[in-house]
Amino acid sequence: MSWFESFVLGLVQGLTEFLPISSSAHLRLTAAFAGWEDPGAAFTAVTQIGTETAVLIYFRKDIARIVSAWFRSLIRKATRHDHDAQLGWLVIIGSIPIGVLGLTFKEQIEGPFRDLRLIATTLIGLGIVLGLADWFAVRRAESGRGRVAREGKGIEQLTVRDGLLYGLAQAMALVPGVSRSGATISAGLFMGYTREAAARYSFLLAIPAVLASGALELTEIGEGHVSWGPTVLATVLAFAVAYVVIAWFMRFISTRSFMPFVIYRVLLGLLIFALIGAGVLSPHDAETVGGSE
Repeated sequence: MSWFESFVLGLVQGLTEFLPISSSAHLRLTAAFAGWEDPGAAFTAVTQIGTETAVLIYFRKDIARIVSAWFRSLIRKATRHDHDAQLGWLVIIGSIPIGVLGLTFKEQIEGPFRDLRLIATTLIGLGIVLGLADWFAVRRAESGRGRVAREGKGIEQLTVRDGLLYGLAQAMALVPGVSRSGATISAGLFMGYTREAAARYSFLLAIPAVLASGALELTEIGEGHVSWGPTVLATVLAFAVAYVVIAWFMRFISTRSFMPFVIYRVLLGLLIFALIGAGVLSPHDAETVGGSE
């Protein structure tokens, strides 16, 4: 991988990680369109450490409060009913599905799941799901009675059941094209949470999974065409861009719907299918040697 490729891919990672459009799909597609070799699942996982560092800094006050309360709950029984302590446990519970499935399907994630036809399908499919979830949220706001019915549930109303459902939705993002934020936010909207609450918990929930995945994949860097220098550059750039995107996205969803992302996902998926059908792209364009044959 050249330094220019790592610069572009780091920019793409930072721009797309927290938007509901799938960063892994965009890294894969960027390489395919540019004629570069697929950066691979390991590169994606490591650069996500950069974007997750942006989350740690942006939500540092929330995270510090949650971690502190969680540790206190281990020692003092009286603090176990504290919302922040419970939220810490819910993040752990919600991280279990993606951890188990990620290890179980590691070979598929790094190979067959990177087929461009599958990516196109998941872009369209999750786009439709996100659109339905957003429509459901709007309908609830228009027809509900009472403050909670109109505005939706806040993150302080998160339950063990909901935390686990969020976690199952996050696990879907193991397939490129699904989008971690898109899947978890859709689940939150269907469960009656506000856009802000769904997005906030989505970002918090991603921290353990992303950092663990990135740490596990560190040993893969340098073994193929992806070397350490370009990977570090991409990771640092992804961090800087992602921080700006988080701030913008949290403001955007407070007043706007997800429909622009829905339309983008569907059109991009259709474009991929059209290019494959026309022979411009192959389903396995730019795949790494370890990918699908």
